[in-house]
Amino acid sequence: MIEAHEKPLAGKRIVVTRAPEQAGELIRILEHMGAEIIPLPAVGFAAPEDSQPLDRALGALGSFDWVLFTSQNAVRFVALRLEQLGLPPTIRQVAAVGPATEEAAKLQGFHLDYMAKNHTAHSLAHEMRDRLAGAKVFLPRSDRSGNHLAVALRESGALVTDVVAYRTAAPEAPDQAVLDRIRAAEIDATIFASPSAFHNLDGFLGGGELAKLAEKVQFAAIGPTTAKAMRESGVRVHIEAEEASAAGLADAIAKYYHEHPVHSRQP
Repeated sequence: MIEAHEKPLAGKRIVVTRAPEQAGELIRILEHMGAEIIPLPAVGFAAPEDSQPLDRALGALGSFDWVLFTSQNAVRFVALRLEQLGLPPTIRQVAAVGPATEEAAKLQGFHLDYMAKNHTAHSLAHEMRDRLAGAKVFLPRSDRSGNHLAVALRESGALVTDVVAYRTAAPEAPDQAVLDRIRAAEIDATIFASPSAFHNLDGFLGGGELAKLAEKVQFAAIGPTTAKAMRESGVRVHIEAEEASAAGLADAIAKYYHEHPVHSRQP
């Protein structure tokens, strides 16, 4: 791992598209590596429009054999709603999709019993299929994530309660000055930590603009799900983190510039 004190990103201008409540750790690491951070939140999160399905599941939380968390936001919104309802976080067993979700679960006081070896929801379902046969599973998720994981879990014999725990939305007013800097390729890299952030920024800039910019600007994805969404839209992924976490993403960016030295942009 490249050490932050070596300042491997000195002179690099990096756009971070994560929501403010999620971007803190990533920004701190990148700044310690010497990068100039340009925040451009391209995604936001909110409670479900109808919280009744989530409330019913949380009211019966102790009856589930497993809770599967596939994102930090799923952890955050479950914990927040439990607090709002005044319910204890009574969970038998918890599984997480990756290290960032694991850390979020631990911060909320949830004991983790399993983490996917390959940090995708598909891998989580595949790796746990024998454990979940006949088990009652609570799956809190984003309104954008679809039911693919729930279907895979049910095919393994799990009894799944699939509930929207939070909504994903685009910010109403992106910073036009930052968008102009991206269009003019006045930055070195743009980071995407979710397919939603990528698609929202692509929409802000205009269809096809990011694909053109890939010749001048490096694009970084936090993991395979985000990278796949980018490639399916015809956008080159220059950097993909091996570990889907803030530290893993920052290290992947530093490694890329170490292996592909380019001159720093001048202000």
